[in-house]
This record gives sequence, C-alpha cells and structure tokens, in this order.
Amino acid sequence: MNVVFAGTPDFAVPPLERLLAGSFRVSAVYTQPDRPAGRGRKPKPSPVKQQAVEVGIPVYQPVSLRDAQAQAELAALKPDVMVVVAYGLILPQAVLDIPRYGCVNIHASLLPRWRGAAPIQRAILAGDKETGVTIMQMDAGLDTGPMLGDVRIPIVAGDTAGSVHDRLAQAGADLLVEVLPRLAAGRLQPVPQPEAGVCYAEKLSKAEARIDWQHSAEALARQVAAFNPWPVAQTAWGDAVLRIWEAEAVAGSSAAAPGEILRADKQGIDVATGNGALRVLRVQAAGGRAVSVADFLNGRELRPGDRFQ
Repeated sequence: MNVVFAGTPDFAVPPLERLLAGSFRVSAVYTQPDRPAGRGRKPKPSPVKQQAVEVGIPVYQPVSLRDAQAQAELAALKPDVMVVVAYGLILPQAVLDIPRYGCVNIHASLLPRWRGAAPIQRAILAGDKETGVTIMQMDAGLDTGPMLGDVRIPIVAGDTAGSVHDRLAQAGADLLVEVLPRLAAGRLQPVPQPEAGVCYAEKLSKAEARIDWQHSAEALARQVAAFNPWPVAQTAWGDAVLRIWEAEAVAGSSAAAPGEILRADKQGIDVATGNGALRVLRVQAAGGRAVSVADFLNGRELRPGDRFQ
C-alpha cells in the first residue's frame, strides 16, 4: 500500500515505525510546522518529522490543508490510504476524499467515549478502569467516523498519563498493521459509533493543574496521575509553588482542615483532603528537579499543622 502518514507528537512515532518495518510504502509524511522551543526559542521539528528525516521520507508541513495547492500536492502522491495520528490539523472533506481507501485515524480512547483532544488524561481523571485505542474511518466530524477496530487496556494502580500514553501508542501501532491489509482486501466492515456513551475530552489547561485540597484524596490522586508528565499537579507552599509528580490516596480519617500536613517523613507527606488523606511521594520545588520526598526533606522541615494552599 502507498501510505501517506500524518502525525506530529511522540504518540505518532510508533505507528510510523511499524509501517516502515512492514510491507507498506510510506511515500510522504505530513506534520505540523516546526515550533519555537527551549530557552533560545529556536524552531524545533516534531518527533514525527525527526523520524521521517532520519529514514529519508519526504516531509510536508502545510499550515493548513484547506489550501488548494496543499490539496493538489497530496493528490499528486496518489495515496492508497492516509494514516492520521494526532496530526493537529483539520482534514476537510476534499482531503478525506483523496486516498483510495480514505483516511484512517488512531484515536487514544474507546470511542465514542472521550472524543477530542485529551482522551488519556480525561479517562484517568474520571476514574475509568480501562481505556484503549480505536482505529476509525475519518469523516468530517470530530472523532465521529465509523470504527475499524479497537484494543482495550486496563488502567491500573501506579499508571500515569505518560505510562498509559506509551502503552496505547504501541497498541495502536500493532492494530494499524492488522487493519490496513484487511481494509485494502475489503474484509473490514466499518461499524458506526453508537450514540450512547458519547463524551468529549477537552484540551488540558495549566489552570487545571492547581490542586484543590477540598476534593477527595482519590480524586486528587487521579489528578496527579493524569497530569504527569504535563502540566503536572501543583500546590502553593508558602510563597512558592510545589509540583507534585506522584501521590496516592491512603486510608484513615482526620479532623484536620484540607491542605493541612498530617505527617512528613521519608515515606511521604500525608496531607488532609476533603475526604481522606493524600500521600505525596515525589515533588519538584521551584527551580529544582523532581525528587523523592525523602530527598526533598533533606534540609527542609515540614511539621504537622503546616499547610499547602
């Protein structure tokens, strides 16, 4: 199959690698324009572009695919299929109609649950016990196309958005190379998404990272997990900001006010919440790096009764 691949972040790299290792011809890669990054704000290529350049695949970086010239360039490639993975640009109907077998998308949820921009984080925040990837035939809607296949994975204790992201990226890559040959052979019957169970995963904002200690310990533990590695949950500690990378809900009750420190030692910092206590295990002070609580408390003293805000 002549495949045109469209993707931008790390999540899209494993599917591209699997296509390159299989019996597919990736004739071109589409990815977002280079963005300024780092202290020097120098333009940085996306992870997908870096992979494509490394193996010598032509790279296209249009600002929009609504442009007639961009559409003509894509049509000239004569793709059998366009594989889209977290690309970041809207594909108008004129683009969806170009490939012989249409455009297929790897989405990091079990559709129709968590359509939209942040499905992994929203699944963890909601306390979902499982998630997965869905490959769908794209249409003009937002993640509304008929489904070609899915894979389920559990969300387990200790998972973060980062760990779930990595497992789903690999699962999506494995499923993709199973689906494409069946699609080309006419052995796949697309399944319309059910109307029941639709929900949307809105884009994350940094404002959501601020911890409200009035919430339950279980909800806050999910918040910490969902926002690792970005934007990272945080709390006010005096005049400073403390980022919380790892935490867990612990059993017990207390009359302490939410945000009050119950104990602090090398095992963790236990903080009262609206229901239960949150044990903070890994933190990052302003200007520092993420460290265990044991290392954080070297040279610092936190006493019961001190408070996070």
